[in-house]
Amino acid sequence: MPGISRPRYSGIFPVVPTTFHEDGTLDLASQKRCLDFMIDSGVDGLCILANFSEQFLLADDEREVLTRTALEHVAGRVPVIVTTTHTSSRVCAERSRRAQDMGAAMVMVMPPYHGATFRFGEPQIQGFFQAVSDAIAIPVMVQDAPAAGTPLSPAFLARMAREIEQVCYFKMETAGAAGKLRELIALGGEAVEGPWDGEEAITLLADLEAGATGSMTGGGFADGIRPIIEAHRNGDPDTAFALYQRWLPLINHENRQAGFLAAKALMKAGGVIACDAPRAPWPPMHPEVRRQLLDIARRLDPLVLRWGR
Repeated sequence: MPGISRPRYSGIFPVVPTTFHEDGTLDLASQKRCLDFMIDSGVDGLCILANFSEQFLLADDEREVLTRTALEHVAGRVPVIVTTTHTSSRVCAERSRRAQDMGAAMVMVMPPYHGATFRFGEPQIQGFFQAVSDAIAIPVMVQDAPAAGTPLSPAFLARMAREIEQVCYFKMETAGAAGKLRELIALGGEAVEGPWDGEEAITLLADLEAGATGSMTGGGFADGIRPIIEAHRNGDPDTAFALYQRWLPLINHENRQAGFLAAKALMKAGGVIACDAPRAPWPPMHPEVRRQLLDIARRLDPLVLRWGR
């Protein structure tokens, strides 16, 4: 029986960026190369259509194209999580069912919200996740992200884990993530199959110490982050600390300076993708932020800078 002691999925599941041409149309050739590179970098799985995939700038038909393209191209090499977030219970459930039918291993969903002020209470949120769970037979990951602006207490999350069949993975990205993970695990026990770290691994060590079994990072340098997770898993905290200390400048620059454009800038520099532009109206990366990103990365020599050369 799956549970925190026997999770179906663990390790590093980075977010796949969405690749565009200069005119903003989807670049599916680059998208496939991006997927191949990320698998070669040593991931345990992938996540598509997340916020770091610019999902909020995609049309519904593009989401379908990207989901099908990714799942068909990955072809079972690694499990793929598909983000299906939507404010409507019905739409989110339908998105989740389609993702499952196309081969998704899991869906990731934020609590329902809209804009800066439209929020819902715990009964509505629980009903929302119940509707998603009822529509599918694969795990649901609750994304506890600041973007939703919706308070999700550990007690409430643990209750959903116990009462809603497919709700069993949780990605913590809010302030104090380690403490929240620790409390969630204590309250939910085996029902919390996957307590995960997020937010580009900026709190990775603290979250691993709190009991995180997985991490959803940016997509550019899994080969640097995975050994940190493995060292901690193998009971070698000194190596985990040393490796984290080495890679932290790049993790920090992605998290605090470059954001979701970091992975694409690194992939373009390494010949993985043809264009690293975001979709309008998101502004392009400032040249100095890019210069600093690449300068830090070159000191670390990640696979991304060599894969396409």
